[in-house]
Amino acid sequence: MSLKIILIILIACPLALTGRKWTYNGLDGEHDWPTNYPFCGGAFQSPIDFQTHLLRYDPNLPPIQVQNYNLSTSEQLTLGNNGHSVQLSLPSHMYISSLPHRYSAAQLHFHWGSSNLLTGSEHTVNGKQFAGEMHVVHFNSDKYPNVSMAVDKHDGLAVLGVFIEIGEANPAFDKLFRFISGVKYRDQKIQVPAFNIRALLPDRLDQYYRYDGSLTTPPCYPSVLWTVFRKPVTISRKQFLALATALYASFAQDSPSMPLHENYRKSQLPDNRVVLVSFREELLHHNICLSGLHGILSVASPFHRRQVVQKLLVGDLADLADEGLYQLLPKLSLHTDTDKKLKRPKKQRHWSQATQKHQWSKNNVPSDNGYSSSVGKNIPTPWYMGALETGKGMCFVSLEEQVIHQLERYQAKGLMVEALREVVFPELNLRSYLHCRSDLDLQTIRQLIQGRSRDEAAELEQSLTKAMLRQMRRQIKRRRNPNIKTTMGHPQATVPKDYNLELAYHRPQHVEWED
Repeated sequence: MSLKIILIILIACPLALTGRKWTYNGLDGEHDWPTNYPFCGGAFQSPIDFQTHLLRYDPNLPPIQVQNYNLSTSEQLTLGNNGHSVQLSLPSHMYISSLPHRYSAAQLHFHWGSSNLLTGSEHTVNGKQFAGEMHVVHFNSDKYPNVSMAVDKHDGLAVLGVFIEIGEANPAFDKLFRFISGVKYRDQKIQVPAFNIRALLPDRLDQYYRYDGSLTTPPCYPSVLWTVFRKPVTISRKQFLALATALYASFAQDSPSMPLHENYRKSQLPDNRVVLVSFREELLHHNICLSGLHGILSVASPFHRRQVVQKLLVGDLADLADEGLYQLLPKLSLHTDTDKKLKRPKKQRHWSQATQKHQWSKNNVPSDNGYSSSVGKNIPTPWYMGALETGKGMCFVSLEEQVIHQLERYQAKGLMVEALREVVFPELNLRSYLHCRSDLDLQTIRQLIQGRSRDEAAELEQSLTKAMLRQMRRQIKRRRNPNIKTTMGHPQATVPKDYNLELAYHRPQHVEWED
C-alpha cells in the first residue's frame, strides 16, 4: 500500500488510530480509559445527571424536527455487533432540520443493563436511571463529508438520546430486535429491511434536555450537542430481555463467551455546564420560580454574554468588578456525595510545573485549525478568537497530537490528561458560555484577562475571590440548615463541619471516577 493511500485512510478515518481495547468493567474498564484515551479524563464529558439545579428553561428552544425518518422497506440497513453495543447504520438522507446546521444521520445504538439489572441508561434524571437508552447519532453535514471527519470536531456531532423504560410492548422495536440473533457475536453483521425510524422516538419531540457534551465511549471527544428527550419510550420486559441476554462482547470463536450487557458509562462532572430545557412542568413540580429562570436567560443572552467577554478583554475591569460579578460567577454545587466518589490521581502534579521552566504554556500550542497559535508567526492568535469568530473550529485529534509532542519534549508525557484538559477547557467553556449552555468558569476568566494590566487583573481577581467566597458561605449556611430552601426551591445536603472553604474555592483540574 502506497504512502499516499495510507495518508488518505488516516485522514478519513481518525478513529482507526484509537483502536485500543476498552471495556466497561474490569481490566481496560472506564476507570482506565484516560490512559489510552486522554479526552475521557478531560472536559465536558458525557453522560451527566440532569439535576434540577442545572436546568435552565429556554422558551426559544424549538421542537426537534427530523426529516426522511420513514424509510422504505425496500431499503437495506446494516445491523452489527461491535462488541460494545448493537448498532444500526442509517442513511445520510435522514437529518435533523431544527439545528443551526444540517445534521445527517449516521447510526443508532443502545445502552442497557442486564437481566438482573433493569437500569442501564447513561443519562439520568435527578439520579433516576432508566432501563436503557437509545442514541441516534448525526454529523454536521454542512461542514464535514462524513461522520469520521466530524467526530473529532467541536461542532461535529448531534445526538438524539431516548430513555427506554419497561412497560407496554413496542412493535417498532420488534422490527429491529427480531434480527438480533443474527449478530450475537462481536463483528457479526447482517442486512435488515429498513423501517420507520421515527416510530422509535417519543411521540413528543418538543420536550427535551439540551447541553454540550462528548461521546460516551472512547475516544470521548467533546464534540456532541446532546438532545435527550424528556419522555421515555416503553418496551416490554420480553423485548428488553431479548436485547439484554442475546448478545456477546466476544468473538464467536472465543471461549468462554463474554455477555454483552451493562454497557453504560457512569455520570460525569457538570464542568460548569447548564442544561437547557424546553419544558416547564418539571420545574413547576420542584417549585422553581420560572420567572427567575427566564430572567437568567434573558439577562444573560448570547448578546449580553459577548459583551461581558469583550469587557473582560478590553473594557473597564474596575466597573466589571463592581457591577457585573453576579453574571460571571459559576453556580456552585458542593455535592459531598459526589466528592466521595472522586479522587485525584496519586503523585499528580499540575502539568505546567513540568513545562514552566521551558516557558511554554497552552497559549503556544501550534495549530492549523483556527485554534491558538504563536509558533512561526510574528503576532500570536489569541486562544479565544476561535470562540468569538464564527467558522473557526477545534480539531481534537490535532490538539492531542500537539500536546503529546510538547510533553515529549519536556519528558512529561505522564501528565497528558491534565495537560490536555487545561488546553481544551477554557475554549470549550467560552464557546458553551456564549451559547448559554455553561456558566463562565474562573479558569476561563483568568485566561481572558491575562493580557490586561496587572493592577486591573488583580482588582478583578480579588473581587471574584471575595464574591465567590460569599456565595459559598451562603450555600454552606443553607446546607447546615436543611429547612432553608435555596433559590432553586429545594433543601440542600448538609456540609461537613470541617469543610475547608478556601480549598474548595480552587477548582480541581482533573478528577477520576472510582469504580
